[in-house]
Amino acid sequence: MTFQELQPKVIAITSNDTITRDEKLLAICQLLNESIEYYNWVGFYFANHDTKTLHLGPYVGAETEHTVIPFGKGICGQVAESNANFVVPDVAAQDNYIACSFTVKSEIVVPLFVNGVNIGQIDIDSHVIDPFTEADERFLEFVNEEIAKLF
Repeated sequence: MTFQELQPKVIAITSNDTITRDEKLLAICQLLNESIEYYNWVGFYFANHDTKTLHLGPYVGAETEHTVIPFGKGICGQVAESNANFVVPDVAAQDNYIACSFTVKSEIVVPLFVNGVNIGQIDIDSHVIDPFTEADERFLEFVNEEIAKLF
């Protein structure tokens, strides 16, 4: 399924008034995981700015022990500080990478802004080296813009 075909499906999930916000987030994780072949782990982390930590939210994929990540640590922690997308074509070549699984070859993290504040991020791991393009970034920015309306 193309990113363009997925956009109305994302909107349908975020506008569904019969499910909770976390159920919507999980449904988006499931949609992306099932629809994009190289999205092998899809999840959300949310920031606690007081403790400068990220906390795992809804996700789909292999279980992770990384339920709390300090700002600055790993790809997600770096995005919490930089407020910028981070695409890692090959995690083996990345110094500040927190290994989740030996099957993960690449990662993309896109921050989630609400009223100009980075409240979290969508994090996607792939079992393929270098699959993420600018189209992935633009699509995930769109997803996060829709999710921001839930806050």
